[in-house]
Amino acid sequence: MDLLGSAQDPWTWQGVLLAVAVILVILAALNTAAAQWAERRHPPKGAFIEVDGVRLHYSDRGSGRPVVLIHGNAVTGDDYNTSDVAERLLGTCRVVIFDRPGFGHSDRPRWRPWEAFEQAELLHKALVQLGVQRPVVVGHSWGTLVALALAIRHPSDTAGLVLLAGYYFPTLRLDALMVAPGAIPVLGDILRYTVSPIFGWLTMPLTKRVMFAPAPVTSRFQAEYSTAMAMRPSQIRAMCMEGTWMVPDAMRLQGHYGALAMPVTIMAGDGDKIVSHRLSERLAAAIPGSTLHIISGAGHMVHHVATDRVVAAILTTESAADPIASQAPGSKAPMARGGANAVA
Repeated sequence: MDLLGSAQDPWTWQGVLLAVAVILVILAALNTAAAQWAERRHPPKGAFIEVDGVRLHYSDRGSGRPVVLIHGNAVTGDDYNTSDVAERLLGTCRVVIFDRPGFGHSDRPRWRPWEAFEQAELLHKALVQLGVQRPVVVGHSWGTLVALALAIRHPSDTAGLVLLAGYYFPTLRLDALMVAPGAIPVLGDILRYTVSPIFGWLTMPLTKRVMFAPAPVTSRFQAEYSTAMAMRPSQIRAMCMEGTWMVPDAMRLQGHYGALAMPVTIMAGDGDKIVSHRLSERLAAAIPGSTLHIISGAGHMVHHVATDRVVAAILTTESAADPIASQAPGSKAPMARGGANAVA
């Protein structure tokens, strides 16, 4: 039997390629169906606003000083509900949460870079439409880049910053190289509709542990975080794009830190396995008058593990800002400071 000749038979290789193509089509169909199922299981809880042709999903609740919560990568705006940060602020603040472009139920039009400054401009225009004036802006992880970009571009419209477990200075990031193929046009599209969701599902238990380490994953995060929503092809694309933009964005932002004049509070866990807390220490040194809190025993999800301290820091930053109150449409009058939901 001529094995070499058989291997060189063009019809044999055509058969292999056809089989691979069929498998990829089947995977794409299954992943598309899984994404649609996830969206039916997790419908939007808030409202929608259109800004520059982009449909953003957001929630706007409560009364008092406006606070804007900007989530990180791999999660959605609902992460601030799962951590209980939003709920604890509602007694004294107007709380606005966005799903950033491509996450949750917000659109992410193609062929736009969606780096930190562009996302900041989009959210600023959305805040203007919503009548939110001079909010305290809270960012977690990748969301700190957007929060900083917003404060740099619109300092007079930003009353203060609270930055949680952020990435502020360029460093060597192997994870950025790992997700880079998913950000490449065509190749990334093939991957995110076929093998990337499978890989994401298999590695998610480890990913969660790393996000929270050295603390355990909280029971509420385990119960409420939707892997199915995170593994939709649309959100995988957003996550890969942001992984590749992280280092360039930090390079663009770092020269502006010293000019920030509003109250800035910086928090990080001393055990963070994703972003070293040393970057938070460097940022505190770069921003005159900023306040730094390093939380012992906390990891990257510091707002889930040290919720009381995070909420207290937000309220302290809010108190140090100029007194401007506002009210979400349909909200009741604001409670007096020190009410049942206030944090000492």
